[in-house]
Amino acid sequence: MFKRILIANRGEIAVRIIRACQEMDIETVAVYSDADANAMHVQLADLACHIGASDASESYLNMKAIINAAIETGADAIHPGYGFLSENADFAEMVAKAGLAWIGPLAVTIRQVGDKDVARAAMEPSGIPMAKGSEPLTSHEMALEAAREVGYPVILKPVSGGGGKSMFVAHNAAELKEILQIVDIEKVKFYFEHYIERSRHIEVQIVADNYGSIIHLGERECSIQRRNQKLLEESPSIALTDAMRQEVGLLAVKAAKSVHYTNIGTVEFLLDLSNNQFYFMEINPRVQVEHGITEAVTNIDLVRTQIRIAAGEPLEIAQKNIRTHGHAIECRINAEDPENNFMPSPGKITKWHEPGGPGIRFDSGFTADLSIEPYYDSLIAKVIAIGRTRGDAIKIMKRALKEFHVEGVKTTIPLHQRILEDDFFCTGNIDTQFIQKRLQAYENTPARCSLRELKAFADKATANIYA
Repeated sequence: MFKRILIANRGEIAVRIIRACQEMDIETVAVYSDADANAMHVQLADLACHIGASDASESYLNMKAIINAAIETGADAIHPGYGFLSENADFAEMVAKAGLAWIGPLAVTIRQVGDKDVARAAMEPSGIPMAKGSEPLTSHEMALEAAREVGYPVILKPVSGGGGKSMFVAHNAAELKEILQIVDIEKVKFYFEHYIERSRHIEVQIVADNYGSIIHLGERECSIQRRNQKLLEESPSIALTDAMRQEVGLLAVKAAKSVHYTNIGTVEFLLDLSNNQFYFMEINPRVQVEHGITEAVTNIDLVRTQIRIAAGEPLEIAQKNIRTHGHAIECRINAEDPENNFMPSPGKITKWHEPGGPGIRFDSGFTADLSIEPYYDSLIAKVIAIGRTRGDAIKIMKRALKEFHVEGVKTTIPLHQRILEDDFFCTGNIDTQFIQKRLQAYENTPARCSLRELKAFADKATANIYA
């Protein structure tokens, strides 16, 4: 087992990893930028190393500085968390060349699943169902022809990247031509998939050791989204029957085996509500923001599992022994103003009272008197409610959000409270268009906002956002 791990991240995920290491008697090294000198993850770690200026490109994305910090502090391994360098195959290779362990899948796997067209090609021989798609687009003429072949409506997706960013839906050729005026498909690789209008976003947690054993830990429902950005997740999904749950779990394991996957990851699917068919979307080769709800219903610590696998330990549990219990819901609380087009709300936290009590898990990297910096993701906390049933979990979450009191910055707590009060959400009648249909005020764009202005706004608002 490792003696010391450097955490190449910040915020709540860095704190989460530190806590797991403490329980495993592993020392931790925090890295920090100028802006994060007093951050919680720096305070909790055994050692801390300054790696650069506040801008992420000069610190948390500075691969050489992070590896040098690991070597200087005597770390055995690097845990990338999520976001930043967690899906950077070049960084994973640099870590290995430096003689350090990488806590995640192999670089070759990251590269393979990172390009969606390559991942789709890897899945195809296994017969895993996928929505009809296109090759990477190289010209406007090719795009128009490919859209006709795929069939409208189509969704234009970047080949690389995740988190729902830079995606556009076209229902006809006129809409597509307008999108192509602002998206440079010759500079950035995009491709089409047929857009499934009534769908639920279902993802499956997979765990794989280095010796060929792969299991899944059930599914998470991630359909509550705004502009393809996840807001609220839950496990299990009440949309699935036992047979459907078994089916999607087997599909996820098959997908992982297709790319010889190791460590933990997530296989994402769309469930077409018109025919209850699952369609493969992508594999995320890292720990997910929403991993805590799977931990809550399985009692399996995913971060500790990551570390054990990276240290060469085999899986100690078989698929037949996986049991889930209860229901868990996670609300992502961001420092954003939902009444002002979700503009980021950086600033100093003047008051902070976090929720607690039975059935609540609270993951955060902040307290009162710390500042929300404008350089990074706006996620400030994850509130997880665990109940015997979904109804219990909803009630516990409502109580928790009333207790969660933050002053000094705007937060998305009011949006989550409205979601939890909605009759359609409470009865489980949801899909990926829930916000657009039920809470339109939070989906609408400013009046007279052109598509080009929308893209510029989205790029600014989602800079450094974690997937």
